[in-house]
Amino acid sequence: MVLGRRASWFLLAFGVWSWFIWITFARNLWGNGSGLAFDDAGEPTAYFWVHLLLAVTSFLLGTAIGLIGLRGVRAWRAVPGTGSRA
Repeated sequence: MVLGRRASWFLLAFGVWSWFIWITFARNLWGNGSGLAFDDAGEPTAYFWVHLLLAVTSFLLGTAIGLIGLRGVRAWRAVPGTGSRA
């Protein structure tokens, strides 16, 4: 299967976006002081574990999708006459 140039760039951008969004989300979840993520004793709650699992899963899927996009972009640049317009 051959990815189109637009699809490759879209998948790569999606991967970068996922890194930004989900790392930021996990950082905010870890620093949550509202009582949702950690109880009064400082122990993680079910809310914390579920959302951490969601963040890690989404981060891994975004990474895989971004790598597919990166491979597509590299393949398009390797074909003579289809590289960047310089």
